[in-house]
Amino acid sequence: MDLYEALEGRRSIRRYTTDPVSDAVLQKLLHAARLAPSWSNKQCWRFIIVREQSRKKKLAASLPDGNPCKRALAEAPVVIVLCADPQASGRADGKDYYLLDAGLAMQQLMLAAHAEGLGTCWVAWFEEATAREACQVPLPYRVVALTPLGVPARRPSPRPRKELGEIVFHEEWGNA
Repeated sequence: MDLYEALEGRRSIRRYTTDPVSDAVLQKLLHAARLAPSWSNKQCWRFIIVREQSRKKKLAASLPDGNPCKRALAEAPVVIVLCADPQASGRADGKDYYLLDAGLAMQQLMLAAHAEGLGTCWVAWFEEATAREACQVPLPYRVVALTPLGVPARRPSPRPRKELGEIVFHEEWGNA
């Protein structure tokens, strides 16, 4: 799949089939994630692959009832837990770069998953302490995000996007 096809075609998937995800495909996705850029090439991210049903249910329990991915975490064949060490990344001008580093790695994993015909959904609305306990994540690592991973049960339509003229300025703010 062409990069631009992947960018335009990726959607947040919240319903999955029971088809398994092979170890070979999972390794390709993790390889794509590890190629992401990071602060001073520190690669502060760590990934936990969860297939065990009881652990997936514990992760799902970390989401509030209003989170639409709660069911997806419990039902997808795989859940990936994204962790990062804030101390292994930079902090400048009040910005914690471990979040950006981890986000870049997860985005690459998600695009690679889409290119492989799999679905994902970025999940950041959860109780970190519960997710941390479910996977025994040690300090100083933070649980940054989760994603269910599997074959989509359906392919949603494209979501509307803002036009470039609404989000791009030239030389200074407001100069369209």
